[in-house]
Amino acid sequence: MNRINPAGYIMAGALLALLSLSGCATMDRSECQTVDWRTIGYEDGVTGQSSDRIALHRKACAKYGVTPDLQAYQAGREQGLQEYCNAGNGFRLGERGGQMPAFCPVERYGAFEAAYRDGFHLYQLRSSLGEAQSGLDAARREQQGNERRLVELSELIVAKETEATARAQALIDVKNIAERQGRLKSRIRELEQERVLRQRDQDDYLFAMNNPR
Repeated sequence: MNRINPAGYIMAGALLALLSLSGCATMDRSECQTVDWRTIGYEDGVTGQSSDRIALHRKACAKYGVTPDLQAYQAGREQGLQEYCNAGNGFRLGERGGQMPAFCPVERYGAFEAAYRDGFHLYQLRSSLGEAQSGLDAARREQQGNERRLVELSELIVAKETEATARAQALIDVKNIAERQGRLKSRIRELEQERVLRQRDQDDYLFAMNNPR
């Protein structure tokens, strides 16, 4: 596994966030008439935009009678991709659960993909931990709801004004809920153990990334 330290890419992430603001999905008349298509291509490339991004620019500028300079745009985009397709961005993309792109230059694809896989594995570990926690939370909420219902049923059973039929049904409900509570108790123990294991997997992976041998 390639060891990637996430903390080392905070500055790069901030830069990409700023650059992404300048890559516009639509352009107004002034922008279309004065734009430097090489610069637009570079901005799209350095923020990891797909190749169909140019179609949005073409559509935006068509109503102003402006056609993108495809050659200049592609040249700028290739330059931008040289900067985007690095290990740091690959890891960040995988960590977010993004899809592995196919547009990175051949000479940079290997390092980008390896880092992406490291980040994506971390994404999977976090997702797995989140699922375990969600399942545990849901089981606990049900358990608490059942406890409240048992209290309500107990009060109904002992109330003098409760009719015999309602009291009999309440007794049946108490029995069913009590059985369900027993199963929930066992399930919660299992989910707690599962959460601990998934937390450990995530912690071990993070430790390995931040402490390469």
